[in-house]
Amino acid sequence: MNNIYDVLKDRGYVDQSSNEEEVRELLGSGPVTFYIGFDPTADSLHVGHFIQIMVMANMQKAGHRPIALVGGGTGMIGDPSGRTDMRKFLTPEDIRYNCDQFKKQLSRFLRFEGENGAIMVDNAEWLLPLNYVEFIRDYGRYFSVNRMLTAECYKSRLEKGLTFLEFNYMLMQSYDFLELYRRYGCLVQMGGSDQWSNILSGADLIRRVEAAPAHALTFKLLTTSAGKKMGKTESGAVWLDAEKTTPYDFYQYWRNVDDSDVANCLALLTFLPMDEIRALTDMQKGADINHAKEVLAYETTRLVHGEAEAQKAQDAARALFGGGGDMENIPSTTLDATAFEQGMDILSLLSACSLIASKSEGRRLIQDGGIYLNAERVNDIDAMVTKKDFADGSLLLRKGKKIYHRVIIN
Repeated sequence: MNNIYDVLKDRGYVDQSSNEEEVRELLGSGPVTFYIGFDPTADSLHVGHFIQIMVMANMQKAGHRPIALVGGGTGMIGDPSGRTDMRKFLTPEDIRYNCDQFKKQLSRFLRFEGENGAIMVDNAEWLLPLNYVEFIRDYGRYFSVNRMLTAECYKSRLEKGLTFLEFNYMLMQSYDFLELYRRYGCLVQMGGSDQWSNILSGADLIRRVEAAPAHALTFKLLTTSAGKKMGKTESGAVWLDAEKTTPYDFYQYWRNVDDSDVANCLALLTFLPMDEIRALTDMQKGADINHAKEVLAYETTRLVHGEAEAQKAQDAARALFGGGGDMENIPSTTLDATAFEQGMDILSLLSACSLIASKSEGRRLIQDGGIYLNAERVNDIDAMVTKKDFADGSLLLRKGKKIYHRVIIN
């Protein structure tokens, strides 16, 4: 299986393509320049971007050249796709900072030097200097309003109201593809399935303006077998930034996915050969699905945070859940011992460890029996934690069934 299109399809990435036979032939005929865009709406990429990043990495391994486009220009408008309300406006300073963070994270997956080295560009470079009247005159005539209103990215907004500002987004993204075609010979735009209308519009613009072939290829969103989007926890999104989601929490997210989702996640989010994945997850042959989950958690954490952090996370998980390992690698908070001389109330301690977003959440968890201190359930919302609760300078908190946190005193 040498054609990367076949590889992507076999692993379950491919959702739609503008012309499957033409796209497959193009990707099998030699190096192709392609791009995927990332709107800088936060200062980190998250699990929802993971599939796109893995596609870029697989494509580069096959000899193709990736362009990672950060939307410094389109980010000032906001993509209406998948939204029922307007996105928050970002300042130019916010956008620049977020784009810089994206570059650091993408560098873990893509090679930016040498033959077929990845390119990173910001569409603010060409979008911000545009003369609006000239742009609409030169390119607006290629877009049918009737056709645009049938696009999924706009249909979901019509009931609550679609602003003309957002209506421009498709034009901006289409122009990105045209600009990248002109500058770098980019022939394919890729993205999530929710971007299909925008991507197809860009390929169509190139054909109309340049009379040249261009293609659209979208990938399935990361969802559970029940169709629910993955990458969300009680505390929010699962980020690729270790400061926002710790390597341990990242590891635990994948370690705890549903049994029915393990094979799909291994195929989409690791580089393990498909034969190995099928052997790991073939329940008819008595495969240990918990071992497969551990492999998934380790491999995804290794890719995002490095081998050392993945090993620490695995050791911590094994220490907590009975497989042996190092308790030192469990997520922890260090506090001054003097804070416990008179005692610290349990709600303040949970807040100090970022285990609760508010004291009202903490009260609810305790009342529901969801907080444990050194394996003992906490039943009193006014419970005080003192030095006698520490053994060898630490104690262990548990939230729910699987969230553990060490408190260390110095």
